[in-house]
Amino acid sequence: MRTKKEKRARTGFPNAPIHTRVLRLFRICLLAAFALASAGPAAGQSDKLPSPYRLWLDEEVPYIITPLEHEVFLKLQTNRERDLFIEAFWKHRESASGGSGTAFKTEHDKRIAHTNRTYGRTSPLPGWKTDRGRIYILLGEPQTIQKYDTRSDVYPTEVWFYQNKESLGLPTGFYVVFFQEHGSGDYKLYSPSQNGPQALIANYFGNAVDYGRAYLALREISPDLADVSMSLIPGESASAMGRPPLSSDLLLQKIEASPRKQVEETYARKFLEFKDVVDVEYSANYLASDSSVKLLRDPGGLYFVHYVVEPARLSVEKIGDKYAAVLKINGSVSGPGGKMIYQFDKTASLSLTEDQVRDAGRMKFDFQDMFPLIPGTYRLSVLIKNETSKEFASLEENLLVPGGSSGVQMTAPILAYKTVRAEDAARLKPFRLGAVQLYAQPNRTFARTETLSVGFQFFGLASGQINGTKIRYVFRRDGQAVRTKERTLAEYPAFPDILEEFPLADFVPAHYAIEVTGVVDGRDAVTAKEEFDISQQTALPRPWFYSKLMPPASDPYYGPIIGGQLFRAGRLAEARAMLEQANGRQPDSPEAALALAQVYRALNEEARIPAVLDRFVSPPQPPIYEIYVLSADVRLKLGQADRALELYDRTIAQFGVNAPLLNGLGDCRAALGRSKEALAAWEQSLKIDPRQPDLQKKIEALKDKK
Repeated sequence: MRTKKEKRARTGFPNAPIHTRVLRLFRICLLAAFALASAGPAAGQSDKLPSPYRLWLDEEVPYIITPLEHEVFLKLQTNRERDLFIEAFWKHRESASGGSGTAFKTEHDKRIAHTNRTYGRTSPLPGWKTDRGRIYILLGEPQTIQKYDTRSDVYPTEVWFYQNKESLGLPTGFYVVFFQEHGSGDYKLYSPSQNGPQALIANYFGNAVDYGRAYLALREISPDLADVSMSLIPGESASAMGRPPLSSDLLLQKIEASPRKQVEETYARKFLEFKDVVDVEYSANYLASDSSVKLLRDPGGLYFVHYVVEPARLSVEKIGDKYAAVLKINGSVSGPGGKMIYQFDKTASLSLTEDQVRDAGRMKFDFQDMFPLIPGTYRLSVLIKNETSKEFASLEENLLVPGGSSGVQMTAPILAYKTVRAEDAARLKPFRLGAVQLYAQPNRTFARTETLSVGFQFFGLASGQINGTKIRYVFRRDGQAVRTKERTLAEYPAFPDILEEFPLADFVPAHYAIEVTGVVDGRDAVTAKEEFDISQQTALPRPWFYSKLMPPASDPYYGPIIGGQLFRAGRLAEARAMLEQANGRQPDSPEAALALAQVYRALNEEARIPAVLDRFVSPPQPPIYEIYVLSADVRLKLGQADRALELYDRTIAQFGVNAPLLNGLGDCRAALGRSKEALAAWEQSLKIDPRQPDLQKKIEALKDKK
């Protein structure tokens, strides 16, 4: 087994220079990785299996089985073992999806049957093998399907729209597009960067690589289709050069990988009692990066996640005499079973002078951020997208945020090469320990001329234990202790914040581990460990940081965030208390109001919602789609059809028509006895999305009354 040092040496993050253009190689690698992800586990290895098991492996589960599960299944020796594995396979997915019984398998079987019935009729392939069939099996029925198959100026195209797939690690809303290449054959999955709008236009004679011109030509034909042809993510625009954002290809790759990412494969390894099987690694074609995640607790007991991502390079664009880059940061925190607990989207606009760009050629760039998180076990995923160069970096980390009554606790040490006392200590900032700002690089490499600062927190002691508590530091090289230091807790005036410094001049260059132990009443109560390297170099280039000052932990800014996390974790009573307080402290915050309204709805307390949301559905408040729709839905449920109808009309005027809004509009009109107008709205909804059996029954029932 390689040491951590050897792993880092093998991976390597050289100080590459800053680039001012998009790298063609990155695009090629991303598309190649997508092609590999689409292929699934290797076929052809199941020929020796008995027929029922070969069909199960190759036709029933090829899109949702992980490579490791595939490998394990092929190694099973008897039909009894295979039957037990298949039973465990479905049971595990049912548990991961939060269900019980056979609901997951039943839904999966329905999707396969639908694809064979629907897409196999016009294809030489069975429906499940077509592109549309694969996506349908992976994601289920889309919210809407827009077809472009009656026009002579565009090739037959289908635009599927999905929502509420955040639990799969996908955006809140997104499109998937299929088209008949050159107007014939099976519908192919469309990639904005690989195919481009020119692939959708019949008899297009423009430059095959001029995406911008093709986009303008398609916009003359259909503005909606043109926008989707450049990006599958609503509201995302193409770059200034007219190239589609690579985020669409990343989305398609995530869709292909989504069923497998939700699976914890421990059960498969235990099935064969393999002790040394390596987990299937998540392979993302992002820009290589290093990262670090730490937890620090506010005096009030609230934990904050501090994270830093250090990409191998930062590409910028020259604008006049300045250089700029725009970073889009998308983060998500999911709990057991992939349940989404928290999501955030941020933008970082960077501006550098020519001198700074020159210096950046030998320096790294570190993006730092922080956010509060309630106790629990989580998976943190952060995607940092450089909009300027279309390059990506990511962070994925497991988190354990302890509860308040977990006894003696110690946060993981932060190893810093520099510390600075903060002038505004009341405000929060990433990697700030009390009043001290820690400068720490993810790779934890130090020069012998530097001083190693070790910062952490120690708390949970019972009354009277402080005087009998010591902190012990042990440095190890090759497993052997080479330096030990011990101090009493009373020697740290900023306790529970602890900062200790170690000059490195006497340390030989090597790979080290530092163990920090809290010794309470003569016994080792808790230990934390961190690894680092001491370089042969006498001086190391240090990064420049991007981070922002945050409000103090007591600020009402954090109320909606914590309340929303409690809500998504199912802790509704706590969420209501937190959000009622937040809404009272921030009466002008639509985020706080919407979060509270969602909690009231989950608690079946809809009567409370109008008082919370009404102020946000009238000018001069800017319109927010979710608030308008929730307000309209609640008014209708409360029997206030007139008010609900007004809200639906205003929502459509502000945001345009879609099937769910038309359904609500029709429900309001029906409740008011305006049957003819209700039918008109419902029938228009069916034109947008014909596959609404419940709505069809509603229409037939209303017609029968006439």
